[in-house]
Amino acid sequence: MTHLPPASPRQYPQPGALDPSSTGQGTTPGSFAAAPDLGGARAFSSPDTPGMPEPSDKTAWDFNPAPRDAEQAVTQLEKARLGVITPEMQRVADREAHLSAEQVRDEVAAGRMIIPANRVHLGYRLDPMAIGRASLTKINANIGASPVSSGTDEEVDKMRWAVRWGGDTVMDLSTGGDLDACRDAIIRDSTVPIGTVPIYSMIIGRRIEDLSYDVILKTLEQQAAQGVDYFTIHAGVLRQHLDLVTDRLIGIVSRGGSLLAKWMLVHGKQNPMYEIFDDICDIMRQYDVSFSLGDGLRPGGLSDATDAAQIAELETLGELTERAWAKGVQVMVEGPGHVPFDQIEYNMKLQRRLCHGAPFYVLGPLVTDVFPGYDHITSCIGATAAAYHGASMLCYVTPKEHLGLPKQEDVKQGCIAYKIAAHAADVALGIPGSRDWDDELTKARAALNWEKHFDLAFDTDTARAFHDEDLDVDTDFCAMCGHDWCSVRISKEIVEFTSGKDANFAWDKPKISQALSEEQQAILEKRGVLSPEEIHRLANKTKQAVGADKGAKASCHSDFIDDKKAQEVQDRKLVRIGA
Repeated sequence: MTHLPPASPRQYPQPGALDPSSTGQGTTPGSFAAAPDLGGARAFSSPDTPGMPEPSDKTAWDFNPAPRDAEQAVTQLEKARLGVITPEMQRVADREAHLSAEQVRDEVAAGRMIIPANRVHLGYRLDPMAIGRASLTKINANIGASPVSSGTDEEVDKMRWAVRWGGDTVMDLSTGGDLDACRDAIIRDSTVPIGTVPIYSMIIGRRIEDLSYDVILKTLEQQAAQGVDYFTIHAGVLRQHLDLVTDRLIGIVSRGGSLLAKWMLVHGKQNPMYEIFDDICDIMRQYDVSFSLGDGLRPGGLSDATDAAQIAELETLGELTERAWAKGVQVMVEGPGHVPFDQIEYNMKLQRRLCHGAPFYVLGPLVTDVFPGYDHITSCIGATAAAYHGASMLCYVTPKEHLGLPKQEDVKQGCIAYKIAAHAADVALGIPGSRDWDDELTKARAALNWEKHFDLAFDTDTARAFHDEDLDVDTDFCAMCGHDWCSVRISKEIVEFTSGKDANFAWDKPKISQALSEEQQAILEKRGVLSPEEIHRLANKTKQAVGADKGAKASCHSDFIDDKKAQEVQDRKLVRIGA
């Protein structure tokens, strides 16, 4: 017999990132991201493509006024500057296993992380979380009633639904109905931070031309007192920027940006949010409301991305970041929008420089404009790249973007698309432990343990329903491959994988469930509009049939039935839709 020499280890382009598996499972060489720089400007980051802007050499420490004593410190930023580890910082560390409370404190003190936690909301049900590049990537879900659709009860339900499907924060963007009552109900019920765009409330019942400094400050005071955790304030849109949008294909697409642009043109004055920015800071500091400095000139199409207007506003947002930090207020910065894929890294790293590492909160970005109805997909592609290159939080886009007000199913689809983007970026960045969940599901697949596979899936019910649509038996193959062609089953015959025989993954004995009914087949044929109740009812058919709904484990054919018997079962029980 001829013995081949062992293969030489391949050299990989690894710049020193950590292994996203906490136990080093698998054979992959690991993340190709940059070496982590916790406590520095890069934290978890992608390697810089040549020509990218270098990080700023400044942090919030460079804009720190005379230190307050512990009794005068109000915000998480002020307390972090004094070396205090607050209960909220400790809770963040408990939730982010790769960070210590001291690291959380230091990132907050440097301005690279925020803990959006209004002191009023902390008195309700808020569970503190963090937004920053040292932490896991977060996602935001937008909800809100419009003048033609929805109401308070429906919006509270949507908030709960958004949290159920992974929303780390929720923004109430209501522009219709009883805005105050809706906002109050959402805040009191929410365990996640709530953000708003206060200018929407400021113009209810009045023309934008009638907006005054007094109305601005009173509205902010009211919403802060209700418990809003972060405000989107479009203070970076300046009068001198407006000439820069005249040649755009789609002009100003931000509602807040367009409203303030009209105010400036009517009055011939500077943006009022910019003019009274220090007064706004004072109100926000009192309640520890965080800034989400709005991108009022974000591009609304690929044709307008990374243009002079967008960059001019970003430079102003950098100035406002410094002013807010000097006032002791926490800051994140909002970003684009619609951006071609090749421009995303530059946008992320330019913000990192101009805004001194303040967390970047981006909408998408959408990488193409021609898929209305599927913009949760076009945008989560860009969102994955944005998070890998430096964004800290991703604002979801739903299938209804550009088309209408999202309904409950749209919220779910948007959240799932963005959880995919955020999780993919965390793994790519080499955040410790971020791949553990993936590895567990991989082991379930290797064991051909369908029940464990479903249980580990982010959307358990849908995964189970899709499986049961085609094959109503717990086999060691799926309906796509069939028995003879199943690569995983064949691989187990070639070599006995540890994962495939792990006692925690093996099944007890084979069981066959009843075939899908005609009603269930009809439901699956319109899977794009399945209600949550329909999915759950369908998905539990097999689970109940094999007894797994009562806590028992289902079983794996490969361990108990020979190949011939398995083939017979497939031939007899495969459900052929439309046959």
